[in-house]
Amino acid sequence: MAPESEPRMLYTDRAAPQDDKEGSETLEGCQVAKDSDPSSHPHEFPEGGLAAWATTFGAFLIQSCGFGYTTSFGVYQDFYTQHYLTNETSSAISWIGSLNTFLVTALCWGFSRKLSKVYLATISVIAGSLLQSFSLFMLSLSKPDQYYQIFLAQGVGLGIASGLMYVPSIAVVSHYFRRRRTLAMTFVASGSSLGAVIHPIMLNNLLNGRLGFGNGVRASAGFVSVLLLIACLCMRTRLDPPTTPTNYIVAARKCICDAPFIFMIAGGFFFQTGFYYPLFFFQLDSIKHGLSITFSFYSLVILNVSNCVARVTSGFIAAFTGVPNLIIVATISGGVLILGMIGLSSLASVVVLGVMYGYFAGLYIAMVAPLVATLTPDLSELGARMGICFFISGFGSLIGTPISGALLTSNYTWWIPALFSGIISVTGGMMYIIMRFMFVRRQIKEKAYRST
Repeated sequence: MAPESEPRMLYTDRAAPQDDKEGSETLEGCQVAKDSDPSSHPHEFPEGGLAAWATTFGAFLIQSCGFGYTTSFGVYQDFYTQHYLTNETSSAISWIGSLNTFLVTALCWGFSRKLSKVYLATISVIAGSLLQSFSLFMLSLSKPDQYYQIFLAQGVGLGIASGLMYVPSIAVVSHYFRRRRTLAMTFVASGSSLGAVIHPIMLNNLLNGRLGFGNGVRASAGFVSVLLLIACLCMRTRLDPPTTPTNYIVAARKCICDAPFIFMIAGGFFFQTGFYYPLFFFQLDSIKHGLSITFSFYSLVILNVSNCVARVTSGFIAAFTGVPNLIIVATISGGVLILGMIGLSSLASVVVLGVMYGYFAGLYIAMVAPLVATLTPDLSELGARMGICFFISGFGSLIGTPISGALLTSNYTWWIPALFSGIISVTGGMMYIIMRFMFVRRQIKEKAYRST
């Protein structure tokens, strides 16, 4: 998942998605801006005020507890492998986190998006919050070596809960801002990164401390429940639903004939197959290589702090490089760094790989939605194309870490899954290179056609 853009580009002219890149920090902005259609009613946007910023703060908390918790699964992967699910393989344990991520980024995208369209965003957020709290408390009741209990509570329950909250929480923010939407979305997007820093620290100290698994998860569930309660009390909707829903079937037919878009989806699928390997196995890898357990507990924190910095700075970089170029650099570099995990053996290597991979992973996450907008000729289809892209690409996150876990085996042969994940991630980067070539060629042809 995690699982885990440029709001302004959606209410400008057709060239805007390529030319205006400065605020591309979140995956959600493109979608919600399209749903809200701010250009048609600019006078309705308060651009601030108590209700607006309270809603923004609530969305920030939702992202922190939702996708931020999902991307902290590496802590659970380590704990389950070594202590709680010792009879299960690393591959089987990875299915818990990969399904959680898939449900957030793929299946629940379309479902929660429809809820936000029919003015039920608040209900969707409340339902997701209740389900997340319930799932975490049920997870705390799971017994050692009872795989199905953990799979249902964490893989299925938390995945659906986070998916229900993911898009509607962002959609509500778009009801309040037009000119300042980039600022608001940047703040909201930082919530998932902050959550991915706080939750690993908290979970490592709880699960491996005096409280143990049951009480530790209950403490985490209580903390998350309080934050979600505050978020639900803060968030309010204010705009009517759009009158012209997107036809997914028509958009899908157009996508089939759009070669750059097809290669973008292929690139996303391949890259996401390897993308989550460091997020799930980085901490376990550090511990198994004999590094300090205390330091290893902070390996994911190092990675996620760098990820947060990348999301904030991605817009400034994209303004100079362009979205397609930046995502190519991010994916190729990310794949090479995953290959570099073959040589992980010292404290310095963990820090260097964590900082560098976290940064390029953050750039990739920040650029996905702007890239979809850049490749969408008709922005009225942006929502449908976003859903299609995330759904298909999400299968990469579903199968990637279980395959890596199977390659790891019980002997912890680390170079094999790192080699697999690195090569398939670089393959995704190559797909993005082909996508850029075809996109530029199409632009040249269209420019030549218009000049005749």
